[in-house]
Amino acid sequence: MQDESGKAALGSPGVASATTAQNSLHLNGHNINQNGHNTTATPAQFGSGAQSPAPSPVPVIPREQWGGKYEFLLSCIGYCVGLGNVWRFPYLCYRNGGGVFLIPYFIMLFVTGVPLFLMELSLGQYGAAGPITVWKCCPLLKGIGIGMLCVSCLVCLYYNVIIAWTFYYLASSLQSPLPWSCDAIANIGLCGNITTNSSAGRGLSPTEKFWNERVLGVVNSEGLHDPGPVRWPLALCLLAAWIIIFLCMLKGIRSSGKVVYVTATFPYFVLIVLIIRGATLEGSLLGIAFYLTPDWSRLANAQVWNDAASQVFYSLGIGVGGLLSMASYNKFDNNVIRDTLIITGGNCCTSFFAGFAIFSILGHMAWKKGVPVGEVADTGPGLAFVAYPEALALLPGSVFWSIMFFLMLFMMGIDTLFGNMEGITTAVLDEFPHLRTNTLHKSLFLGTLCFCFYLMGLLLVTDGGIYWFTLIDSFSTSFGLIIITLFMCMGISFFYGVNQFCQDIIDMIRHCPPWCTKVLYYFKACWVFCTPFLLLLILIYIFMEMYNTSLHYGPYVYPRWGKALGVCIGATCCMQIPIWAIVALCKETGTLKDRFQKSIRPLNSWRVNLNISTRVEQHMEPERVEAPFTVTLTDMDFTAMTWDAGSEA
Repeated sequence: MQDESGKAALGSPGVASATTAQNSLHLNGHNINQNGHNTTATPAQFGSGAQSPAPSPVPVIPREQWGGKYEFLLSCIGYCVGLGNVWRFPYLCYRNGGGVFLIPYFIMLFVTGVPLFLMELSLGQYGAAGPITVWKCCPLLKGIGIGMLCVSCLVCLYYNVIIAWTFYYLASSLQSPLPWSCDAIANIGLCGNITTNSSAGRGLSPTEKFWNERVLGVVNSEGLHDPGPVRWPLALCLLAAWIIIFLCMLKGIRSSGKVVYVTATFPYFVLIVLIIRGATLEGSLLGIAFYLTPDWSRLANAQVWNDAASQVFYSLGIGVGGLLSMASYNKFDNNVIRDTLIITGGNCCTSFFAGFAIFSILGHMAWKKGVPVGEVADTGPGLAFVAYPEALALLPGSVFWSIMFFLMLFMMGIDTLFGNMEGITTAVLDEFPHLRTNTLHKSLFLGTLCFCFYLMGLLLVTDGGIYWFTLIDSFSTSFGLIIITLFMCMGISFFYGVNQFCQDIIDMIRHCPPWCTKVLYYFKACWVFCTPFLLLLILIYIFMEMYNTSLHYGPYVYPRWGKALGVCIGATCCMQIPIWAIVALCKETGTLKDRFQKSIRPLNSWRVNLNISTRVEQHMEPERVEAPFTVTLTDMDFTAMTWDAGSEA
């Protein structure tokens, strides 16, 4: 059914049948229920009246689909298994009690990560739409899609800078000896003074000098207010990274879906090789013990639980729109529950086993230098571009291992960026569908988007770019992302209806195995109670920590205006929710209550997509009119009805 605002009143099959029974028109002598009169009409009676023009069908632009289920699985695994699995999870694990950290990590994974992951995949697959258009299911919450788009843009802005750093290191690895090793002529004097500097409390290594002076140039900047000139070697690497992204995404999922066969599998090959190599090194067990030694007292620390939750969000890519967009290209009957369990399980196992590859080699470096493992362990860029390259430089055949490692980082970064860029492009193409039919316009849009990101990213490859990088990284996926996912979970559960959402999942799976139905009871409980409650606790903790602690990079402490700028970045993303909710209410008519009720009802176009068109036609009565109508009855109609009744008697 449809009202004057264009909303679909048949939000569920039960509502649809009830509404149809109250106000329906059946041709060929079927019943008419209108204004309390129950009449029987023949086609001739309606043929003599004024004919209402038949609505012209809305043209549906064909939508791409994955070439096979493995393309979708590999794309999602590549999107989730990113740099955070290598440089963030192992560090958080040893910092928060070793193996004990796995307890809060798995709890957060199964209570928040997996349910939200399934929600995004199911929403995208059922609606066959991107992060903005998919909110036709509840127009009041369209701001969630806009907020996802903002977060995705911020992530793409700084994430490709990491790929540019990887390019720089990859090119530098093509020379022997490695420029950050002690075998390099420029580092002979520096390596000779490591012991002296360490005893003085200020260790200096060739990798730190290479990272800070040759790559970043941060020694030439005083802070956030002093970005300095663009470092053109990095700018060229950034340009090359965006050109690769453009070429891989030029044909949409038809091209990126084929690329992931290499980019999603190659990192696993490298990790296995690094684990085997690390296990053969002296001192590797020291690193493994440091990685997994449990500290049960850490479970009472709230920071441990917050780190577990942040790692789940960071690694799974929830709330950014990439998952939703990639799922929108699935076939309608794809088993999203099975895919959710495979992808989240694969991501979790990759994070855990990556720790063995990292800490086995860091343990060898600590053994060779005669220092504790804690002094050589680091997180973030410090691990990937300082500590681990230094460890690789100590191995025989260091050039080969360095090339393999940075190729792995490049593949991981490219896969994650594919998902984020797919979220942006799908959102725009769904809002402007004519771009899909014109290859030239679509290519121009993608090229313009990549070029704009490149120009904005130049700020991050200046001498002080690392300060801006840290600022955007810290606040783009902070409280704003938690608020977006919280509203998404509550909106689907309470506005769209958790029962209707579960029924949608069952409709998609079609031949739903018994275990799928039972698992949905668990997810329903999470969506309604557990997940919103935990998200709210995490949000409160983030605000408390943000107020009590200062942001810093190394010894540099960010000024108040810098931290305020970061808060504004995060607020810009989540403020889209109330802004677009007000817009949705203003578009409706009636009282505020009427406007609210209309704005949470799905639009007519919500259930119209090519994936289910055949399925709907098979179950739809072709002669039933499911649109509002008006029938004017005259005295002749009632006379005819009396005559028919008399003749039957």
